[in-house]
Amino acid sequence: MKKVLKNVSFVILLLKICIVFGQETSTQKRIVIDVGHGGKDSGAIGVNGIQEKNVVMDIANAILKLNDELDKPLDIYLTRYVDTLISLSDRTKLAKSLKAGLFVSLHCNHSDNPKARGIEVYVANTTSQYSKDATWLAFQLQAAFSKELGFETRGVKFSNFQVLRETVGHLPSVLVELGFLSNLDEAQHFTQKENVLAIALAILSGLIIKK
Repeated sequence: MKKVLKNVSFVILLLKICIVFGQETSTQKRIVIDVGHGGKDSGAIGVNGIQEKNVVMDIANAILKLNDELDKPLDIYLTRYVDTLISLSDRTKLAKSLKAGLFVSLHCNHSDNPKARGIEVYVANTTSQYSKDATWLAFQLQAAFSKELGFETRGVKFSNFQVLRETVGHLPSVLVELGFLSNLDEAQHFTQKENVLAIALAILSGLIIKK
């Protein structure tokens, strides 16, 4: 039976994550969230006209807002805060210069097949001392999206994406494809504010849970 995206109860999800945050006792983690595309690069265009660059910006801003409201359990930096195009190399240089503990690149998917759906999380296809942590985080994010939001999981995958290739030897890094804008159900899901908040909260919970 086809999995249907959930209209998540934001209050219930927030209560869950507050429990997780309340159990966190380690030092604050510094995280760089790479907000994909921007400026003249719109990324994927949804069947309903939404643009990937705007979807991931909305989610990143929601993550920042939630982190502030929860007394900043994470030290978060974005690779862009406005609609501008930042080179891939500058995005990875930021993470390395900040000596971040995690790098998470946010994107949305697209396919010629309108039935294609689900979330994919990528890690680098080369190994380093950080590969194990990156792979664990990828599975953690997959689980959060599937269990809490109802996204189908398309598996943790390995790739040579530039942002992964340039960070693999410096810190754990993942690239998240947050569903297909070419799928009407998933594209419509991103247009609702409560769903954007729930996605942001699911990401936040995945980032703070300790191994």
